[in-house]
Amino acid sequence: MRPIILFSKMDFSQSNLFGYIEDLQELTIIERPVRRSLKTPEEIERLTVDEELGDIERAVYLLSSGQDIQGTSVVANLPVLMRQNPAETLRRVLPKIREVLHVAGVEMQLTAAVSFLTVLQEESVSIHTYSHSFLHIILQNLEHRDAGVSNAWLETLLAVIEALPKETIRHEILNPLVSKAQLSQTLQSRLVSCKIMGKLANKFEAHIIKREILPLVKSLCQDVEYEVRICMCRQLEHIAQGIGTELTKTVVLPELVELARDEGSSVRLAAFETLVNLLDMFDADDRSQTVLPLVKSFCEKSFKADESILVSLSFHLGKLCNGLYGIFTPEQHLRFLEFYKKLSTLGLQQENGHNDNQLQLQTLEQEKKYISVRKNCAYNFPAMIVFVDPKNFHLELYSIFFCLCHDPEVPVRYTMAISFYEVAKLLNSGVYAIHKELVTLLQDESLEVLDALAGHLPEILELMTNGGENSGSESKLLSIPDLIPALTTAEQRAATSLKWRTHEKLLQKYACLPHVISSDQIYYRFLHRMLTIILTNNVLPVQKAAARTLCVYLRYNRKQEQRHEVIQKLIEQLGQGKSYWNRLRFLDTCEFIMELFSKSFFCKYFFLPVLELTHDPVANVRMKLCYLLPKVKSTLKIPTDKHLLQQLELCIRKLLCQEKDKDVLTIVKRTVLELDRMEISMDAEQLEKEKQQNEGRSTNINDKIFEKKRRDSKTSSVLAKSITLSVPGNSSGTSAGKEDKKSKLVRSQSFSTQALHPKYSNIDKCPNKSSATGYTSSVSGLGKSCMLSFSDDSFRTHSTGNSGNAAFPSSSSSRNLFNSADQKTTGNKESQSRKMSIKNRKSNS
Repeated sequence: MRPIILFSKMDFSQSNLFGYIEDLQELTIIERPVRRSLKTPEEIERLTVDEELGDIERAVYLLSSGQDIQGTSVVANLPVLMRQNPAETLRRVLPKIREVLHVAGVEMQLTAAVSFLTVLQEESVSIHTYSHSFLHIILQNLEHRDAGVSNAWLETLLAVIEALPKETIRHEILNPLVSKAQLSQTLQSRLVSCKIMGKLANKFEAHIIKREILPLVKSLCQDVEYEVRICMCRQLEHIAQGIGTELTKTVVLPELVELARDEGSSVRLAAFETLVNLLDMFDADDRSQTVLPLVKSFCEKSFKADESILVSLSFHLGKLCNGLYGIFTPEQHLRFLEFYKKLSTLGLQQENGHNDNQLQLQTLEQEKKYISVRKNCAYNFPAMIVFVDPKNFHLELYSIFFCLCHDPEVPVRYTMAISFYEVAKLLNSGVYAIHKELVTLLQDESLEVLDALAGHLPEILELMTNGGENSGSESKLLSIPDLIPALTTAEQRAATSLKWRTHEKLLQKYACLPHVISSDQIYYRFLHRMLTIILTNNVLPVQKAAARTLCVYLRYNRKQEQRHEVIQKLIEQLGQGKSYWNRLRFLDTCEFIMELFSKSFFCKYFFLPVLELTHDPVANVRMKLCYLLPKVKSTLKIPTDKHLLQQLELCIRKLLCQEKDKDVLTIVKRTVLELDRMEISMDAEQLEKEKQQNEGRSTNINDKIFEKKRRDSKTSSVLAKSITLSVPGNSSGTSAGKEDKKSKLVRSQSFSTQALHPKYSNIDKCPNKSSATGYTSSVSGLGKSCMLSFSDDSFRTHSTGNSGNAAFPSSSSSRNLFNSADQKTTGNKESQSRKMSIKNRKSNS
């Protein structure tokens, strides 16, 4: 069959048409077997089950007379049945599963092992019921002829052992294990026995292990099959942890020594790895007299053996060298160090010019193993620094460090990049010695290496610039002259790649630069680059990372001219940009500014530019602004920012009255409710100043009121005396008294009229007699006047509706209104009482 090539423009000329037809015919032939594999009506009939059957009945029916795929489905659904009806499932379904598993295929066996483990983990039944119902089925299938099935059941059994009581383990597992571990049993049975014994070592006391388990361990360590010896050797670590130091020294160590001299290289490798893992359990004598000779012999023979041994040895070498550090002689110390150096350059002799007449061609498999060896050496490099002492790093290990950082293979350099921070911490004051390698890894051609180095880049840079002997706060840049070009090159290479996560990570880490290099260098080399990324990059996480890092740079920049320039560019190029995408990023940047800067800084430079976006023609921008408004309001302080609060109120009012997009309007109303619940912080210093001013004013007013009352009281007393003297039998006095009373009545009426300001003369005509007390009432009255007022007294302003100017009195004006009305009523009552007293006097006379 010819490959079908898809062109952007198909050529349907006669010369090519027959070729396309042949290809379509071949595709038709390929599809024919698919059609033939569909189920026939008879097969569909056999797979059909009565829908009226319950879950338990359906499961029993499918296990009894269904096909394998239906039985597997029932087994997979066993945990669900156990949750719904455990009693009936154990009584009717589980026995059927036990019968089916005897003749079941691999798929059903694997499914059953997983389902049994799920039932245990979900604790659908008690552990006693589980061991009584499920344990026997697990043990029966442990020795399945398929190795994958056997391992699946073994994993389930090992998980069950953790939950079973000791007596159950002893009777159901340990006692049968004695016969299963015999040499007469199958290889699979003996392998399973090894793994079970490693698990049982932590379940029993030391004397039980010594009496019942250790004899089986010795027998399996001397098994005729090397697979069994390897398996048992790897379980000795778990057994040693269970029996303690003394028994490990007397029982486990001799077995390990014998296995380390085994004829099989894989067995020796397993013994070596177990010895390294158990170094902490051996005393100094055992290490020097027993372990060290074995390790030396193993290392000497490793280059003559299979390369896989070198891979394992290179991986454990750091732990081995530090575990035996106290017993090394200077000669042995130097020998192991040279051995590490040799492994670090394994496979690079020809490239480095050290051929030594070894011109044999390396196979691809060998090259992969050599790369693994060098990668393991890179992994162990921090441990080797501890081994030689950081003071001797430059003399003993710097050349190896240089080779590993310049290794031709990416996995090796990647591992060095990961461990670079650990190396820098260990070197401490001598960290300046590796600054060139830092620059090399920053400029590495592989982004994987750069990504690995970026993980701890802030800590590394801080150590580099502040931890070196000849570096200080006044000479940061002199310590690493190539650092800034390397950082800019790394960012640009990440920007031009398709790995935007690496670029995002790098930009986030670059926020540490104010602690590393000078403000001027950041301004000229990095700050404008961040702004360019925000404006031109197409990946949102990258833009946000650049925006936050830019805000950090602005935060630490103390030069007002540079600050104002950056702020102006943010407002003009982002907040007032032609692209709505840039205006959205402006809101993101403002959010970072509110996070990193003071409230007064945001209010001074960004509050009003943010509010201007309420007029944005794009609904998404207005919507994002609405989400941001609660944070914007939280930056205000009263009474300092009272004018900004009025602007915020005005913008929300316009949104409520003029917004046409229903989604934006919904968010506006939701935001109004949230704003109504918010409390604005008070400026204590400003409030204290205003309080003092108000106290001074109130003192002056009180003095004036007191003086006025004193004068009025004198006038009233003189007037009362004159009235009393003129009343008896004098008509002219009576007429004069009437005129005087009439003038008083007119004067009292004029006072009460003046108390009501002309502005509120037609207050009864207003649609709402009382002012709204919050954002919530303004939402409900949106259709009438679109009036918006705040819950605090300082928030309340005169608002205008669409129909005209409707004025609403404040609470203070309302109180004046009611006080004037009360004065008028009181004046009327006093005049009436005076009239009555004069009439009574006339009648008496």
